[in-house]
Amino acid sequence: MIERLRRDLGTLESYATLLGILIGAGIFRVTSAAWALTGPSVILGYLVLAPAVLATSVAYAVFLSTPLGREPGGEYTHISRTLGGRRLAFVGCWLKMVAYVGALAYLAHAFADYLMPLAGASLPAGTSRLALALASLAAFYLVHVFGVRWFGRLQVAMCAVLGLSLVVLVLPGMLAVRPSHYAPFFTGGVSGFAACLPPLFFAYAGFESLAQTAGEVRDSQRRLPRVFLWGILATTGIFLSMSVVTFGVLPGQALAGSTAPMAEVAAVYLPAGGAALVTLGALMALATSLNATFLVPSRLALMLAEDRLLPAWLGRIWGRTGTPVIGLTLTLAAAVLLLASGQMALALNIAVLALVALYLLHSVALLLLPRRNPALWRQVRSPIPRSWQVAAAVISAASMAGLMAVQAAQDLGVLGRTSLWERVSGLSLTSLELAVGWSLVGAGLYALGQRERRHHGA
Repeated sequence: MIERLRRDLGTLESYATLLGILIGAGIFRVTSAAWALTGPSVILGYLVLAPAVLATSVAYAVFLSTPLGREPGGEYTHISRTLGGRRLAFVGCWLKMVAYVGALAYLAHAFADYLMPLAGASLPAGTSRLALALASLAAFYLVHVFGVRWFGRLQVAMCAVLGLSLVVLVLPGMLAVRPSHYAPFFTGGVSGFAACLPPLFFAYAGFESLAQTAGEVRDSQRRLPRVFLWGILATTGIFLSMSVVTFGVLPGQALAGSTAPMAEVAAVYLPAGGAALVTLGALMALATSLNATFLVPSRLALMLAEDRLLPAWLGRIWGRTGTPVIGLTLTLAAAVLLLASGQMALALNIAVLALVALYLLHSVALLLLPRRNPALWRQVRSPIPRSWQVAAAVISAASMAGLMAVQAAQDLGVLGRTSLWERVSGLSLTSLELAVGWSLVGAGLYALGQRERRHHGA
């Protein structure tokens, strides 16, 4: 099954996948929301999170340098093959799939937000944001059905436009910065700064999606570990420069609630053409993230079907294009359902908590690898010294545990202030409640999968 995926992606497409999903998933949307919690110290928040994310990527670099780096299962495969059991890995993988479908719906909605003012009068009369969001999902679905080669080509082209727009935004923007806009730097104190870290982490969350391309990247064991490390370093520099310009050009109050903050910043110091290019770049950022996010759930389903934890037909690959059409179709259907019903929060609100928990487990798996799976450990080809691997895994695990504690404290505060009925009627269930609910669903699916495994003698 896995061997029929086509290895049509190279280094350039891999960088475009990583940078596209990171830059689009957070920086163009969460910056103004994080400012409300801590003020201009959002800039420092990106810097504080960077070492934790880089340390977390070390585990991916190590595992991908083994023969597991040729399979698209990512952390599910790494954790299950290290710990020797699939239950914990399956539940974590299930939560990730739910979160990615929610993110897909969210990004399609954000894409429509940017596209409406940019397209303007060229849109047919009566076109709604929902119609644009649904059309964007359908368009990217078709790209993936046609083959991963087209996914890669489109991702590179959109990243090129995105890169040009970032240059146009940042370089002139540095000359338009007003230091007075950075004062006061901390507006929410220590608690406010801590509270801004989970939403800011949403900008970095998703970097691990690159691991799901391992079955379709040429020489993936050598290429992907380097792309992880250098791509995250490059993204950190981009986040810092963009946030410095954003809060240096306009005061945070002017950006509060904005659906297109970077476009508003660019309009201050760029002529109309330059501002339009930045708006187009924001559109490309969201589009590259949409494109890469579409890839993930179907590739995870491949490995779960391979392990007989999902029905085998869910992992079926269309021979003509080498794509998992059934998995892609179910991903599209779930995202459309969330968009049309307006229930994106039911899936999206677990994204940070689910991914942070998965990163924590993944780093622990790296610590346990030599003892729990010596045969796999002997096949590690990463040049990162073991002492650095251990340090990175410890830093990652401690950082992820800290982020989970901050998120849990916020959720417990909400639980103490509101009733269950208020949260249900207001569609504001906490990430803890949603994670528990979706985990129970995942546990049920795992039990059904185990019955199928026993039925087939697996």
